[in-house]
Amino acid sequence: MNSNPLVSICIPAYNSEKWIKATIQSAISQTWKNKEIIVVDDGSTDSTYLIAKEFESESLKVMKQKNSGACVARNKAFSLATGDFIQWLDSDDLLAPNKIETQLNDSDFSPQSKILHSSAFGIFHYRIKSARFIPSPLWKDLAPLEWLMESYNSGYWMYPAVWLVSRKLTDLAGLWDERLSCNQDGEYFSRVVAASDLVKFHSNAKSYYRRGNFSSITSTRVGKALESIVLSKKLQVETLLDLKNTEETKRACVNCLQRAIFGYKLDTVAITTIEKRIADLGGSVTPPRNTEKFEIVKKILGARTAKIIKEKLWYLNKIVQKYWEWFLSVIFRDRT
Repeated sequence: MNSNPLVSICIPAYNSEKWIKATIQSAISQTWKNKEIIVVDDGSTDSTYLIAKEFESESLKVMKQKNSGACVARNKAFSLATGDFIQWLDSDDLLAPNKIETQLNDSDFSPQSKILHSSAFGIFHYRIKSARFIPSPLWKDLAPLEWLMESYNSGYWMYPAVWLVSRKLTDLAGLWDERLSCNQDGEYFSRVVAASDLVKFHSNAKSYYRRGNFSSITSTRVGKALESIVLSKKLQVETLLDLKNTEETKRACVNCLQRAIFGYKLDTVAITTIEKRIADLGGSVTPPRNTEKFEIVKKILGARTAKIIKEKLWYLNKIVQKYWEWFLSVIFRDRT
């Protein structure tokens, strides 16, 4: 057993010139000293690669590939990684300085361990001081089946940087699916969780998820993106059913699938495909419950108008949050 395991911090990057410096600095600043950092630029058209190259050293590798997608970049980073543990870090997110050390100090150090380590995370735009840490039912120690069931039923999630994954688990889960352009991490970490013996939550280990361009997902919900959503959800279903195939897990799969119907702007073909899989699982599509306010507006203005108003208000709320935080970052000069 290695008492000082090497941690590989893998950073895929694309057009992240605004954020990549802070992201790399958060990796370098990790108090866990035995680490290597691998940045793979996925054919950026801005200065991302040049900024990353400024940090290159014996323990920080930077390479550039033609634009092939985030999953290809992640797989390339992993192919270069030599660590006993893998820390995924997207190019606009941040790690608290002691994030990795906190997870490892409360762990066994075997790279053969099948314990999967998760952590708390805060959501922010520009200022980590403004990050909101919102606990969910996933913020505790859970068996793999419990974790997947809770996530599929409720829609709660964790993003890539929360995880610290042993080499053993990474190998068991397999590579990132390069066919996917949306919900890549949801599909991938479903496999990682399913391969584990325990998902261990570390409340004092923290990372920061930067919620940035709200139109980015919406603007890509055509063509391959729609196919990716459908495929990723179908793969997530198979992951859970391979772990345990019961009426209870089938219901969780139905909940996961129908959330895609109401959570994304899918076309008719995508919706029909998901509805067929739901029917195969013995379920049916049940629209989510609306609030009393929505029902009042619906009665007065009609369902279509009520839905449009709901979407616009949600979007406006997010925009206000984003630019209020930007304003504070300018006033206090603490933009991250």
